Amino acid sequence: MNITNKTVLITGGGSGIGFQIAKLLSEKNNTIIITGRSEARLKDAIAKLNNVSYLVADITKEDDVNKLVGYINEHHPKLDVLINNAGQAFMYELADQPAFENAGAEMLTNYLSPIRLIDKLLPVLKKQAEAAIVNVTSVLAIAPSHDVPTYSASKAALHSYTQALRLSLADTGVTVFELYPPLVDTEFSAEIGGSNGIPPKQVADELLEGLESDTYDIRVGFTAQFWDMHLKSPDEAFAMLNARERN
Repeated sequence: MNITNKTVLITGGGSGIGFQIAKLLSEKNNTIIITGRSEARLKDAIAKLNNVSYLVADITKEDDVNKLVGYINEHHPKLDVLINNAGQAFMYELADQPAFENAGAEMLTNYLSPIRLIDKLLPVLKKQAEAAIVNVTSVLAIAPSHDVPTYSASKAALHSYTQALRLSLADTGVTVFELYPPLVDTEFSAEIGGSNGIPPKQVADELLEGLESDTYDIRVGFTAQFWDMHLKSPDEAFAMLNARERN
Protein backbone atom coordinates (compact mmCIF):
# COMPACT_ATOMS: atom_id res chain seq x y z
CA MET A 1 0.00 0.00 0.00
CA ASN A 2 1.00 3.60 -0.38
CA ILE A 3 1.97 4.68 3.14
CA THR A 4 2.29 8.42 2.61
CA ASN A 5 -0.26 11.17 3.28
CA LYS A 6 -2.23 8.80 5.47
CA THR A 7 -3.86 9.32 8.87
CA VAL A 8 -2.58 6.70 11.32
CA LEU A 9 -3.68 5.79 14.86
CA ILE A 10 -1.12 3.92 16.98
CA THR A 11 -2.03 2.47 20.38
CA GLY A 12 0.82 2.33 22.86
CA GLY A 13 2.56 4.96 20.77
CA GLY A 14 4.37 6.79 23.52
CA SER A 15 7.41 4.53 23.77
CA GLY A 16 9.19 1.49 22.38
CA ILE A 17 7.95 -0.01 19.13
CA GLY A 18 4.96 2.32 18.95
CA PHE A 19 7.13 5.42 19.27
CA GLN A 20 9.53 4.24 16.56
CA ILE A 21 6.64 3.46 14.22
CA ALA A 22 5.18 6.92 14.88
CA LYS A 23 8.55 8.52 14.18
CA LEU A 24 9.13 6.65 10.94
CA LEU A 25 5.61 7.13 9.57
CA SER A 26 5.55 10.81 10.51
CA GLU A 27 8.69 11.24 8.41
CA LYS A 28 6.72 9.84 5.44
CA ASN A 29 4.33 12.81 5.54
CA ASN A 30 1.60 10.97 7.44
CA THR A 31 -0.62 12.43 10.16
CA ILE A 32 -0.10 10.39 13.33
CA ILE A 33 -2.24 10.08 16.45
CA ILE A 34 -0.73 8.17 19.38
CA THR A 35 -2.57 6.91 22.44
CA GLY A 36 -1.55 5.47 25.78
CA ARG A 37 -2.32 5.59 29.48
CA SER A 38 0.44 8.01 30.51
CA GLU A 39 0.01 11.63 29.46
CA ALA A 40 3.56 12.44 30.58
CA ARG A 41 4.95 9.74 28.30
CA LEU A 42 2.79 10.86 25.38
CA LYS A 43 3.82 14.50 25.82
CA ASP A 44 7.47 13.49 25.94
CA ALA A 45 6.99 11.48 22.75
CA ILE A 46 5.32 14.21 20.69
CA ALA A 47 7.97 16.71 21.78
CA LYS A 48 10.44 14.59 19.79
CA LEU A 49 8.20 14.16 16.74
CA ASN A 50 6.65 16.23 13.97
CA ASN A 51 3.03 16.11 12.80
CA VAL A 52 2.03 13.87 15.73
CA SER A 53 -0.79 14.46 18.22
CA TYR A 54 -1.94 12.41 21.19
CA LEU A 55 -4.97 11.43 23.20
CA VAL A 56 -4.74 9.79 26.61
CA ALA A 57 -6.72 6.53 26.50
CA ASP A 58 -6.52 3.17 28.23
CA ILE A 59 -7.71 0.73 25.58
CA THR A 60 -8.79 -1.77 28.26
CA LYS A 61 -11.48 0.66 29.46
CA GLU A 62 -14.64 0.98 27.40
CA ASP A 63 -15.22 4.63 28.34
CA ASP A 64 -11.72 5.52 27.17
CA VAL A 65 -12.22 3.62 23.92
CA ASN A 66 -15.50 5.42 23.29
CA LYS A 67 -13.76 8.74 23.94
CA LEU A 68 -11.00 7.80 21.51
CA VAL A 69 -13.43 6.70 18.82
CA GLY A 70 -15.44 9.89 19.25
CA TYR A 71 -12.24 11.94 18.91
CA ILE A 72 -11.31 10.10 15.70
CA ASN A 73 -14.77 10.52 14.21
CA GLU A 74 -14.78 14.24 14.98
CA HIS A 75 -11.19 15.23 14.24
CA HIS A 76 -9.83 12.50 11.95
CA PRO A 77 -12.76 11.07 9.96
CA LYS A 78 -10.35 10.11 7.18
CA LEU A 79 -8.48 7.62 9.40
CA ASP A 80 -6.64 5.24 7.06
CA VAL A 81 -4.51 3.02 9.31
CA LEU A 82 -5.05 1.49 12.76
CA ILE A 83 -1.99 -0.04 14.44
CA ASN A 84 -2.85 -2.13 17.49
CA ASN A 85 0.46 -2.03 19.33
CA ALA A 86 -0.39 -1.65 23.05
CA GLY A 87 0.45 -4.72 25.07
CA GLN A 88 1.00 -6.26 28.48
CA ALA A 89 3.17 -9.20 29.56
CA PHE A 90 3.96 -11.07 32.76
CA MET A 91 6.96 -13.32 33.21
CA TYR A 92 6.37 -16.35 35.45
CA GLU A 93 6.31 -20.15 35.49
CA LEU A 94 3.03 -22.04 35.46
CA ALA A 95 4.48 -24.54 37.94
CA ASP A 96 5.15 -21.78 40.46
CA GLN A 97 2.31 -19.28 40.15
CA PRO A 98 -1.43 -19.32 39.39
CA ALA A 99 -2.14 -18.08 35.88
CA PHE A 100 -5.72 -16.80 35.97
CA GLU A 101 -5.15 -13.15 36.94
CA ASN A 102 -2.17 -12.70 34.63
CA ALA A 103 -4.01 -14.39 31.78
CA GLY A 104 -7.05 -12.18 32.28
CA ALA A 105 -5.04 -8.96 32.15
CA GLU A 106 -3.02 -10.08 29.13
CA MET A 107 -6.06 -11.32 27.21
CA LEU A 108 -7.90 -8.06 27.87
CA THR A 109 -4.99 -5.87 26.74
CA ASN A 110 -3.50 -7.99 23.96
CA TYR A 111 -6.57 -9.67 22.47
CA LEU A 112 -9.98 -8.35 23.49
CA SER A 113 -9.09 -4.66 23.44
CA PRO A 114 -7.78 -4.68 19.85
CA ILE A 115 -10.95 -6.47 18.79
CA ARG A 116 -13.16 -3.87 20.45
CA LEU A 117 -11.22 -1.00 18.88
CA ILE A 118 -11.42 -2.62 15.45
CA ASP A 119 -15.17 -3.15 15.88
CA LYS A 120 -15.65 0.54 16.61
CA LEU A 121 -13.27 1.95 13.99
CA LEU A 122 -13.97 -0.42 11.10
CA PRO A 123 -16.86 1.74 9.81
CA VAL A 124 -14.44 4.67 9.49
CA LEU A 125 -11.73 2.59 7.83
CA LYS A 126 -14.20 1.10 5.33
CA LYS A 127 -15.00 4.59 4.05
CA GLN A 128 -11.44 5.14 2.83
CA ALA A 129 -10.24 4.21 -0.64
CA GLU A 130 -7.26 2.38 0.86
CA ALA A 131 -7.02 1.46 4.53
CA ALA A 132 -5.15 -0.95 6.77
CA ILE A 133 -5.24 -2.61 10.16
CA VAL A 134 -1.94 -3.74 11.68
CA ASN A 135 -2.12 -6.14 14.62
CA VAL A 136 1.15 -6.49 16.50
CA THR A 137 1.56 -10.05 17.71
CA SER A 138 4.89 -11.75 18.41
CA VAL A 139 7.18 -14.62 17.49
CA LEU A 140 5.40 -16.25 20.45
CA ALA A 141 2.18 -16.32 18.44
CA ILE A 142 3.87 -19.12 16.47
CA ALA A 143 5.00 -21.13 19.51
CA PRO A 144 4.79 -20.29 23.23
CA SER A 145 7.58 -19.59 25.67
CA HIS A 146 7.37 -21.31 29.06
CA ASP A 147 8.24 -18.15 31.00
CA VAL A 148 5.59 -15.90 29.41
CA PRO A 149 2.94 -18.58 28.96
CA THR A 150 -0.28 -16.59 28.97
CA TYR A 151 1.25 -13.66 27.08
CA SER A 152 2.13 -16.23 24.40
CA ALA A 153 -1.45 -17.49 24.46
CA SER A 154 -2.87 -13.97 24.09
CA LYS A 155 -0.70 -13.32 21.05
CA ALA A 156 -1.66 -16.67 19.53
CA ALA A 157 -5.30 -15.70 19.97
CA LEU A 158 -4.72 -12.35 18.26
CA HIS A 159 -2.90 -14.14 15.43
CA SER A 160 -5.87 -16.45 14.86
CA TYR A 161 -8.33 -13.55 14.92
CA THR A 162 -6.13 -11.58 12.51
CA GLN A 163 -6.19 -14.38 9.96
CA ALA A 164 -9.97 -14.59 10.13
CA LEU A 165 -10.33 -10.80 9.91
CA ARG A 166 -8.07 -10.65 6.84
CA LEU A 167 -10.19 -13.20 5.01
CA SER A 168 -13.43 -11.50 6.07
CA LEU A 169 -12.26 -8.11 4.77
CA ALA A 170 -10.73 -9.45 1.55
CA ASP A 171 -13.44 -7.87 -0.61
CA THR A 172 -13.20 -4.46 1.06
CA GLY A 173 -10.62 -1.68 0.86
CA VAL A 174 -9.21 -2.62 4.28
CA THR A 175 -6.04 -4.72 4.24
CA VAL A 176 -5.06 -6.60 7.40
CA PHE A 177 -1.39 -6.94 8.32
CA GLU A 178 0.24 -8.86 11.15
CA LEU A 179 3.55 -7.70 12.62
CA TYR A 180 5.49 -10.41 14.46
CA PRO A 181 8.42 -8.91 16.40
CA PRO A 182 10.92 -11.15 18.17
CA LEU A 183 12.32 -9.99 21.54
CA VAL A 184 12.77 -6.21 21.31
CA ASP A 185 14.86 -3.97 23.56
CA THR A 186 12.19 -1.71 25.07
CA GLU A 187 11.02 -0.63 28.51
CA PHE A 188 7.99 -2.88 28.02
CA SER A 189 10.16 -5.97 27.59
CA ALA A 190 12.73 -5.18 30.29
CA GLU A 191 11.22 -7.71 32.71
CA ILE A 192 11.41 -10.50 30.14
CA GLY A 193 15.01 -9.93 29.05
CA GLY A 194 14.45 -7.23 26.49
CA SER A 195 18.01 -5.95 26.78
CA ASN A 196 18.99 -8.94 24.64
CA GLY A 197 16.51 -7.98 21.93
CA ILE A 198 16.69 -6.07 18.68
CA PRO A 199 16.23 -2.28 18.56
CA PRO A 200 12.64 -1.09 18.08
CA LYS A 201 13.74 0.90 15.03
CA GLN A 202 14.35 -2.38 13.20
CA VAL A 203 10.74 -3.38 13.86
CA ALA A 204 9.48 -0.05 12.51
CA ASP A 205 11.71 -0.29 9.42
CA GLU A 206 10.51 -3.80 8.60
CA LEU A 207 6.89 -2.80 9.17
CA LEU A 208 7.26 0.01 6.64
CA GLU A 209 8.83 -2.37 4.12
CA GLY A 210 6.00 -4.84 4.65
CA LEU A 211 3.29 -2.21 4.22
CA GLU A 212 4.87 -0.86 1.04
CA SER A 213 5.26 -4.33 -0.46
CA ASP A 214 1.83 -5.62 0.70
CA THR A 215 3.48 -8.35 2.76
CA TYR A 216 0.60 -9.27 5.03
CA ASP A 217 2.64 -11.36 7.50
CA ILE A 218 5.63 -9.25 8.55
CA ARG A 219 8.02 -11.54 10.43
CA VAL A 220 10.79 -9.39 11.85
CA GLY A 221 14.37 -10.56 12.37
CA PHE A 222 14.56 -13.87 14.23
CA THR A 223 10.84 -14.46 13.71
CA ALA A 224 11.43 -15.12 9.99
CA GLN A 225 14.04 -17.78 10.80
CA PHE A 226 11.86 -19.30 13.49
CA TRP A 227 8.88 -19.46 11.12
CA ASP A 228 10.92 -21.47 8.61
CA MET A 229 12.05 -23.82 11.38
CA HIS A 230 8.49 -24.18 12.65
CA LEU A 231 7.25 -25.18 9.19
CA LYS A 232 9.88 -27.92 8.99
CA SER A 233 9.39 -29.27 12.52
CA PRO A 234 7.01 -27.65 15.02
CA ASP A 235 8.30 -29.82 17.88
CA GLU A 236 11.95 -28.98 17.24
CA ALA A 237 11.13 -25.28 16.86
CA PHE A 238 9.23 -25.28 20.15
CA ALA A 239 12.11 -27.03 21.94
CA MET A 240 14.67 -24.65 20.47
CA LEU A 241 12.68 -21.57 21.41
CA ASN A 242 12.30 -22.65 25.00
CA ALA A 243 15.92 -23.79 25.33
CA ARG A 244 16.93 -20.41 23.90
CA GLU A 245 14.74 -18.54 26.37
CA ARG A 246 16.28 -20.42 29.28
CA ASN A 247 19.87 -19.51 28.32
